[in-house]
Amino acid sequence: MSAPMEICERVLRLVDSGVEAEVRVSTGTEALTRFATGFIHQNVADEARQVHLRVAVDGRVAEATTTQTDSDSLARLVRSALDAAALQPIDPGWPGLAPVADASAVDHWDDATASADPASRAERVGAFVKAADGLETAGFCSTEGLHVAFANSAGQRLTGRTSSAQLDGIARTGTSDGSDRAASVRLADLDGAARGAEAARRAREAADATDVEPGSYEVVLSPSCVVNLLGFLALYGFNARAVEEGRSFTRIGEAQFDESISLADDVSHPLGAGIGFDAEGTPKRRHALVERGVTTAVVHDRRTAKALGTESTGHAVPGGGAFGALPANLVLDAGSASPDELVSNVGRGLLVTDFWYTRVLDPRTIVVTGLTRNGVWLVEDGRIGRPVTNLRFTQSFVDALGPGAVRGVGSDQTLVGGATFGFGAYVVPSLHLAAWNFTGGAKG
Repeated sequence: MSAPMEICERVLRLVDSGVEAEVRVSTGTEALTRFATGFIHQNVADEARQVHLRVAVDGRVAEATTTQTDSDSLARLVRSALDAAALQPIDPGWPGLAPVADASAVDHWDDATASADPASRAERVGAFVKAADGLETAGFCSTEGLHVAFANSAGQRLTGRTSSAQLDGIARTGTSDGSDRAASVRLADLDGAARGAEAARRAREAADATDVEPGSYEVVLSPSCVVNLLGFLALYGFNARAVEEGRSFTRIGEAQFDESISLADDVSHPLGAGIGFDAEGTPKRRHALVERGVTTAVVHDRRTAKALGTESTGHAVPGGGAFGALPANLVLDAGSASPDELVSNVGRGLLVTDFWYTRVLDPRTIVVTGLTRNGVWLVEDGRIGRPVTNLRFTQSFVDALGPGAVRGVGSDQTLVGGATFGFGAYVVPSLHLAAWNFTGGAKG
């Protein structure tokens, strides 16, 4: 198969002169090993290949995609995009193509992970199952290696590559579940035995849970919960489309968060994953969003940058035309407290492992409702006590991180994949928050 940049050049040669065109090609392998009841039941590997073309003909914009790279398929791709453009009205918001610019030297890559065989993933799964010591288990181990190339008719040419691996599993008793997960650029970093042992510990300690009264509780949130929280802030707040439409909470220059919160989008972080440019060919740089509690910026693609009179920050994502720019590599600065120390500072609250089924109720204030999952414990006077049943919450995620609302930031900064609703991976620690509004049990 041709190299990604060669495919980009072939497509551009097929586009009529005078037409603005950009091509993004990704190739590689995505592989997944699933397990349930302690056994591997699915092992798949797909050749990841996509050619995406966007054209603008006298301000009329259209896109087309194919997974085939033979000459006839690429010719059809170009014809499809041009024919579609001819039927479109003129797009007054079309920002034009990204200019020529170099991307930073980001190379989150590991050869062994990109080419990992089923046995390598099965080794991690086997260690997870064995460490669960007889508990029922389920989950997955995935590996990925992608090469990406971008080219446009304005002369921009960029290439990048990234690998990633994830191990995510649960262990189950007769009355409870416990989960644990890990992600890295390198499969070798994933310790199946440690993850399985932790999931089993949580499952056993969460057994025979009892109810607590709904209300406002201090909480210690795991990195998994923190990623969920930041994903909503990213989509509904730090996204410049939301700012343009007047539905973002962000107010640049104001102290909207606790001073312990510093947040940036940074693909170059050593724990991170991803490539050094966005879907429009704009290079990515470290982009601070919150500095010691003060909101400093939002993220832009080329369209929102034009609308708001600024420059793209390199945050266009594939298919993002419908919802705007997204930070795919958020990094929340770590604190100095271990997770155990965070718990020790809780007066009366809850230790929460996971959120799930989270849905936004008010995008303007990012009030979200959702459920806890895979282990919740009552904490009193700094000691973890009895497990409690899952709870429903209704909480403004902005208020939860507001001035004076963060009582501790963990030192356990870790990479969590699948962030921002599937776009990217975040590096985050645990958090101790002063208040979280639980409104009922899991059934209401």
